[in-house]
Amino acid sequence: MAEKTKVKVYIDGANMFYTQKHLGWNLDWAKIKDCIQAKKEVIEWRYYVAVKQGDENMLEYLRYLNAIGFSAVTKPLKKIRVGAGGEEVKYIYKANFDVEIATDILLEKSNIDEIIIFSGDSDFEYLVRKLKSLGRNAVIYSSRKTISWELKLAASSVIYLDDLEKEIKRIQ
Repeated sequence: MAEKTKVKVYIDGANMFYTQKHLGWNLDWAKIKDCIQAKKEVIEWRYYVAVKQGDENMLEYLRYLNAIGFSAVTKPLKKIRVGAGGEEVKYIYKANFDVEIATDILLEKSNIDEIIIFSGDSDFEYLVRKLKSLGRNAVIYSSRKTISWELKLAASSVIYLDDLEKEIKRIQ
């Protein structure tokens, strides 16, 4: 029997949150884990997400991810003031993990054959091209509506979550 491809999985939590909104259903990470591990030897699962202070729902979600074997990489959600002078002051919340994900992937790419990224963000196009130039496959998991065309063209392959609904949809 052939050896399974060794992979690491990196999940852009914010991007997957919006992907699920576009899909109209939620992902079941335990099912996704089973599907991928049936075909590949997963060395590590990493889930990157910002946490708003006092957000007990997110903390519970992170405990769930930990229980199924994911490592969470977190940082505080930033509250950014928008508007100045006579404008109405508004606040938006923001956190971006693109640099952290890219750095972790590039620093930890040895001894693996393939990188799996759950995101459709075009910011990962350059990273994916670099990985391919280094002889690593870069597989993207996203939805048809949320993947950028740049990332789609750069990836070694794209797996559409839309096509896996029956296997990976969370049942309420």
